[in-house]
Amino acid sequence: MPRQVTLKGKPVNLLGPGLKVGDKAPAFRAVDGGFAPVQLADYKGKVLIISAVPSLDTPVCSLQTQRFNKEIASLPAGVEMLTISMDLPFAQKRFCESQKVDRIRILSDHVWREFGQNYGLLIENMGLLARSVWVIGKDGKIAYVQIVPEIAQEPDYAAALKAAQAAAK
Repeated sequence: MPRQVTLKGKPVNLLGPGLKVGDKAPAFRAVDGGFAPVQLADYKGKVLIISAVPSLDTPVCSLQTQRFNKEIASLPAGVEMLTISMDLPFAQKRFCESQKVDRIRILSDHVWREFGQNYGLLIENMGLLARSVWVIGKDGKIAYVQIVPEIAQEPDYAAALKAAQAAAK
C-alpha cells in the first residue's frame, strides 16, 4: 500500500521512501534563485530545518514560509533554514521579494526532483511536494519529521522549532 496524505480530503500517493527520526538524511541537489546547485552536503555539521511546500503561491505555503522566515531569528547560531518547493526559481524570487522573505534560503526541486524522491514527498501524478518539516542534526541524521497529513493545513511550528533548538545543543 502506498504512503498517502490528503489534499482537501482527497487521498494522494507519495513516491519515495518512508523516512523516520534517526535515519541518515538522504543526499539531494536543488537549485537556488540563480539556478546554482545546492546540496545537503553544503550544510554538513550544521542543524538544518527544511520546510517543504507544494507551491509558494498558495495561501498556506505562503503563511508557512513567512512564519519560518520570522522564527529563524529566535533560533541558536548554527541553525540554517531552507524552504523547498517545485516552483521555478523565477517564481520563488518574485515571491521572496514581494513577501520580504530574506532570512531563509529558498530552493527549487524542479530540476532534478531529488529532494522529493529521496525524502518520499513527491506527490504522484502532480509533480508537487507534500507539506512537511524536517530537522537534520549536526550528525546528518533526521532529528524531527512531520509530513502534514492534510496538505491544506499548516505544520506544527512549535514542535519543529523545539526539535531544532534541541539539536543545536
